[in-house]
Amino acid sequence: MLLTTHLTESTEEAAAFIKQGQLVAFPTETVYGLGGNALSESSVENIYRAKERPIDNPLIVHIHSLEQINTLVKAITPPAKKLIDAFFPGPITLILERAEHVPKIVSAGLSSIAIRMPANDTALRFLQACDLPVAAPSANRSGRPSPTTWQDVYTDLKGRISCILKGEQSQVGLESTVIDCRYDQPRILRAGGIPVEKIQEITSLSVVSNGQLEGEHSSPSPGVKHKHYAPKAIVHIVNSPDEVDPSFTSAFIGLNPYPFPEKLGLYQKCLDLTDYAYQLFHFFRRCDRAGISDIYCESTSRKQLGNALMDRITRASER
Repeated sequence: MLLTTHLTESTEEAAAFIKQGQLVAFPTETVYGLGGNALSESSVENIYRAKERPIDNPLIVHIHSLEQINTLVKAITPPAKKLIDAFFPGPITLILERAEHVPKIVSAGLSSIAIRMPANDTALRFLQACDLPVAAPSANRSGRPSPTTWQDVYTDLKGRISCILKGEQSQVGLESTVIDCRYDQPRILRAGGIPVEKIQEITSLSVVSNGQLEGEHSSPSPGVKHKHYAPKAIVHIVNSPDEVDPSFTSAFIGLNPYPFPEKLGLYQKCLDLTDYAYQLFHFFRRCDRAGISDIYCESTSRKQLGNALMDRITRASER
């Protein structure tokens, strides 16, 4: 049965739906999230159902205050404390050991839990009004590009969720960096809005990638196991705009100019890596609406934000 999806700009009105066990999409600085009561197994089940999300893909629990962390985890490790002090609120998610009373389904049955505090005023006011931890993956149908506007959420989830809290386009445009803090040496499980170079510079922590330490068979991080971020078009990764095959059903996005943009269906030259990240998923959605069949994405260095950007482009190109 289809739901009536209510649109609102009121954080209090949106929070009332969460308190009633229903689902609300809300803006964050990374992408829009699809929220439900993290302490209610039925609410979390509804998130998986609305997104058609694989049940082995963990969710991130969103909080509005540091005091909430202690109610969700067994302990805050020294690396986690450093990262919290440096980057909360912000586009970073920490993996810790889950407290026993938190439903296992939030973490896909694992003993861990993923936690973050978004750096978005609307999101924080909404979470404060909810006054409970909110489990929230990206507010899209699974496999699709993550939504960075409320209109994109409406396209994917109209009739599937109770409410959309309207806000501005997400400032970062890519999901959060996920760091496993259960070990003495923290490890990055998913590249995201905060580059590893910045983490190491500010915290002096020695952070490694997931492949450098033995981990669990099922990742405690969302967004790393299943196909993600794919528009309807075929995504091609090119080293230069010269490799683009011009057509009115083709599109290009990158840092360098394409000499004949009038020969393309859509064209987006980005100012820098930050702008590229901000534009990417929104550009994918524009291409879907325009009936584009081939999207050419210019590759970048994998340093700084380019690492997360190329991760998303590469995953979108997989068929």
